[in-house]
Amino acid sequence: QVQLTESGGGTVQAGGSLRLSCATASEYTFINRCMGWFRQVPGKEREGVVAVYSGGVTTYYSDSVKGRFTVSRDKNTIYLQMTNLQPEDTATYYCAVDRAPFGRCQVRTDFEYRGQGTQVTVSS
Repeated sequence: QVQLTESGGGTVQAGGSLRLSCATASEYTFINRCMGWFRQVPGKEREGVVAVYSGGVTTYYSDSVKGRFTVSRDKNTIYLQMTNLQPEDTATYYCAVDRAPFGRCQVRTDFEYRGQGTQVTVSS
């Protein structure tokens, strides 16, 4: 069973920054895996934010966050650096991972494993 634990959420003013973290017990969880983040607002559909295959050569971002969010990985932790946050970025953010092959590692929400989520609130 894969366990992912997010942290780093909070409340910021528009234009501010946050860095989310997603930790797992073993770095092997992320070897040859598709990793990503998606977000959800109550009453709305989930929205994919970013996806990256474990090698990190190619990263995919949704148009809504491109140029503002950056994903990275250090051993057993995935990070999502978010800058120039806007009120529309307010959501619960989930990190996720699965065994999708490189060709299917795209921005999406239907990952096999996800964490419990961390709340990000951006005030105007």
